[in-house]
Amino acid sequence: MPTTAPTACYHCGNPVPDRAPWYIELDDEKHPLCCPGCEAVAHAIVEGGLESYYRFRTELPERPDEQKTAKAETWAVFDDPELQAGFVHPEDDGRVHATLAVDGITCAACAWLIEHRLNALEGVTSSAVNLTHHRLRVAWDTQRVKLSRLLAEMAAIGYTAQPYKPDQAQKRLQHEERMTIRRLIVAAVGMMQVMMFSIPIYIAGEEGISADFYALFHWLSFALATPVVLFSAQPFFKNAWRDLSTRVLGMDVPVSIAIGGAYLASAWAVLTGEGELYFDSVAMFAFFLLFSRYIEARARRRNGQSGNALSGVLPTSATRLEDDDSERIVPANRLAEGDRVLIKPGHDVPADGVIEQGESSLDESMLTGEYLPVTRRVGQTVVGGSQNTENPLVIRVTRAGANARVAGILDLTDRAFASRPRLAQMAARMAHVFVLRLLMIAAAVAAVWWFIDPSRVLWVMLSVLVVTCPCALALATPTALTAGHGQLRRRGVLVTRADALETLSAAHRVIFDKTGTLTRGEMQLMDTQVLAEGLSAERARALGAALEARSEHPIARAFAPFRDATLSAHEIKSVTGQGLEGWLDGQRWRLGKPGFAAGERAPAAPDNGQWLLLAEDGAPRAWFRLHDAVREDAADTVAALKARGLEVELLSGDTAAAVSELAAALGIATWHAGQSPEDKLERIQALQAEGETVAMVGDGINDVPVLAGADVAIAMNGATDLARTRADAVLLSPRLLRIAEAVEVSRATRRIMRQNMVWSVCYNAAALPLAAIGVVPPWLAAIGMSASSMVVVGNALRLTRWKTRPAPQAPSPSPVAA
Repeated sequence: MPTTAPTACYHCGNPVPDRAPWYIELDDEKHPLCCPGCEAVAHAIVEGGLESYYRFRTELPERPDEQKTAKAETWAVFDDPELQAGFVHPEDDGRVHATLAVDGITCAACAWLIEHRLNALEGVTSSAVNLTHHRLRVAWDTQRVKLSRLLAEMAAIGYTAQPYKPDQAQKRLQHEERMTIRRLIVAAVGMMQVMMFSIPIYIAGEEGISADFYALFHWLSFALATPVVLFSAQPFFKNAWRDLSTRVLGMDVPVSIAIGGAYLASAWAVLTGEGELYFDSVAMFAFFLLFSRYIEARARRRNGQSGNALSGVLPTSATRLEDDDSERIVPANRLAEGDRVLIKPGHDVPADGVIEQGESSLDESMLTGEYLPVTRRVGQTVVGGSQNTENPLVIRVTRAGANARVAGILDLTDRAFASRPRLAQMAARMAHVFVLRLLMIAAAVAAVWWFIDPSRVLWVMLSVLVVTCPCALALATPTALTAGHGQLRRRGVLVTRADALETLSAAHRVIFDKTGTLTRGEMQLMDTQVLAEGLSAERARALGAALEARSEHPIARAFAPFRDATLSAHEIKSVTGQGLEGWLDGQRWRLGKPGFAAGERAPAAPDNGQWLLLAEDGAPRAWFRLHDAVREDAADTVAALKARGLEVELLSGDTAAAVSELAAALGIATWHAGQSPEDKLERIQALQAEGETVAMVGDGINDVPVLAGADVAIAMNGATDLARTRADAVLLSPRLLRIAEAVEVSRATRRIMRQNMVWSVCYNAAALPLAAIGVVPPWLAAIGMSASSMVVVGNALRLTRWKTRPAPQAPSPSPVAA
């Protein structure tokens, strides 16, 4: 009798199993696939715009060896530069990094396994799993290792990964949540029904129920517990098998042993009529464990929603203005620097840019946490993701797509999980080691009870495995960190390195820069005093504007209105903390501090205010007086930090008169003027040598060395890109009071992390002896374990409702000529 040849997989050519559900749709035709791996790769190829790979290939790929490890060739499509352009980003040192969405992550042990496997590869510089969002941020050297190798290594240990795309990731999380709810419902129904048949036996005993009903209740309990074990508890067995195959003991190993052992022993008792039944304990354990994990996952996802929301904050389309001012709707990701975009009222800003026409109010709450709209006018910048609420605007795009500020914020958020606080690392190590010791203790307890009472060996061992499952220990720090990050994010503080929370909570001193930090950084040129005959004030301002034309310093914005298109400076050189030097009409001009601009020939600066000297070949030519308004909440911020026991200090490169006046107005007792970046760094190192933990707040390029030297670096919302990337936290809001709130939230986070750790350790220390001596039955062990995990999660969730203390009101500062 002839047999039908098996259908070949459209991707790899292997035989497709009967009734296989996997397929890929291409050119309106469904093509069968042999496994989920081929389905994932095929969909990635097609959705990545590379469907021509299938249309024009001349032969099928070679069949991989039948090994446990996946071959890199299966993932070779991800090495295509065109495909990588959408999700692989270059770094400063020539390496690259990418964010991947990972399937199968359930606990801290999964994160440890993935990071341990990848970090062992030559060429991988760092890898960090974000447990909240099931994302992996990995950086590698493209000359030493390929992306396909990384994906293959992850597949080999049971975790499939693909480029992170917010829409797809959200759909996957929703599917996982639906499946969890279904498993939870089956476990709940099974538990209630099994308990309904078990309670009469517990109450009446074997003698109080007829043999027929006794057997019927046992068989019904067997039938009801089976779907709970095979369907509801399936993730536990799957994860345990993966852990064992990779020689890692995760939390699901003792869980699976407890559920599987109790079910098999009970099934044997039903079939043979000898032994005790634990179907009620099995169903109860599966339900409570699923329920606690569901609550924990919902809490983590809810606290991570603000971070995920940033992924989709940019609109998908934009109205681009052509050269003839005609409007054209284009995808937002196709905008480029220099494009003109029309933003109508009610529409979102598709990219970062500068307003060329119009004036309107913009809602920037998604980025800054400030819910009041801000007014933006011609010449001011707008941030992609904000919403136009009033009048039409025309902007000139400066950064779009992956270069937009919101994309940078998302990348900084992922980077925050590249390192973990010391307390979190300790908890992860404890949870990893605890499982092995738990199994050894359970085996020892079983051996002892075998000699005491063999009939109680199984349920005592089950109680030990269940009641001491280290779920609470593994959740102790990740849930608190996630809640703390979410609370700060809602307050407009973006933490870019995870250990910043712990360090900030232990800070002794906060040091502020002056310009752009305690002041607005919006310099205005208030007065010009000419020192040379034949030089007009207008000409002097134009010369200063030419020197400042390419600078990002706040001072440059004060000269912007006075630029003259006919004047162009060459060979401009910036001397950090001193000023600028350049060539104009064959002469060397300097603008900055008197000593830098004219050396010994510098005249005494006028009183009252901040003055810059313009000099030609060392000869003084003009004085410029600048004014920078103090931030409205600067004095309140200083008072709030002092109320929290912190020392406040001011380091500035400005003159002693300007710095002392500002310090007096804000109530800052310790201040230093005329400080170069080297002086500031030396001051911070001296404080650190005395044992102080120092937090530094700055915004400019000249602050980068100081920010790098501080224990905690905080960049202002208007900081330069370099300052933001070197900072441990970034203020998305212009309000300085967010710094005091960040200190309070970080202290609360550390306190809750410690509480969770203490609770987890104390619970296990108390529960283990009770279970070992046979006092705790399996069903009570299931309730205790689940309750312990929920206590940890509930304690961490207090951070989501955290209310900071009202800041003490400082006296209103008098006007300062900063």
